[in-house]
Amino acid sequence: MSKLVTIYGGSGFVGRYIARRMANEGWRVRVAVRRPNEAMHVKTYGAVGQVEPVLCNIRDEASVALAMKGADAVVNCVGVLNELGKNGFDAVQAEGAERVARFAAEQGIDRLVHISAIGADADSDSDYARTKAAGEAGVLKHMPNAVILRPSVIFGPEDHFFNRFAAMTRLTPILPLVGAETLFQPVYVDDVAKAAVKGVLGEAAPGIYELGGPEVKSFRELMAQMLEVIHRRRILVGLPFWVARIMAGVLDIVKFVSFQLFPNNILTRDQVKNLRRDNVVAEGAKGFAELGIEPTTLESVLPEYLWKFRPSGQYYDIQESGKNLRV
Repeated sequence: MSKLVTIYGGSGFVGRYIARRMANEGWRVRVAVRRPNEAMHVKTYGAVGQVEPVLCNIRDEASVALAMKGADAVVNCVGVLNELGKNGFDAVQAEGAERVARFAAEQGIDRLVHISAIGADADSDSDYARTKAAGEAGVLKHMPNAVILRPSVIFGPEDHFFNRFAAMTRLTPILPLVGAETLFQPVYVDDVAKAAVKGVLGEAAPGIYELGGPEVKSFRELMAQMLEVIHRRRILVGLPFWVARIMAGVLDIVKFVSFQLFPNNILTRDQVKNLRRDNVVAEGAKGFAELGIEPTTLESVLPEYLWKFRPSGQYYDIQESGKNLRV
């Protein structure tokens, strides 16, 4: 019988790419998610019955243990960018990550790949960065031979970065940027999946890998590149951090007084703290080179999924070429 991998959060942005690649490797794939009925798209990644979504809440001990029963390897992709209800940073990224590793160790599973993030820091004033570091520590406590991946901001067709700001250009002539000069090293989602697969297959040495693409650019430069791809002109306005803190504070208060009916997916105080720090691969850190992966450029991927934000969408190029026709 073929080997089995359990991927927690396997229907999400990064997880679905890992699930598809593991299916292509011939493995059976168990996708552990809170809402299996919303993850049926993963079943198409392999042969009939090869990829199956199962019910699991990373905060629940029993469901986490059951989801990995009989597995040969485990991948944890679960994380949150914004706390909502019981899914707080500590519960998901710290306690949840350690829970997965603890049960993997108890069940004798040899290989675990954990998706963390560049900027994970136990001493950070950001709860997101602090809990990412706590999650890594919890994983290594129980699974010292784990492979931990720290990607920079991830881009791809389903991303919440370029898609979000490109959508904003339809509504306003101005794009406000918090941390306009903060540096990022965007990494393609499928490159992260390739790295995770190497960890599952035992082709990556245990340890922490920081994953960044071939380009380091400021937030402003990334937005300028996006505007060039979608053929729109917008004014990029850098917001001072003190202004951003006030805005985020107001939005967080609205979230609190509305009993989270307004989830504040716009800007939080914790996000402002993170935007003050560059999000690039640290000097001397292991990365794609040690994994034998050539990272993908922004230029080669962005046009493939941002075309829908162009003034005429898929017809933009046809209209532009038509202007050269002579009657």
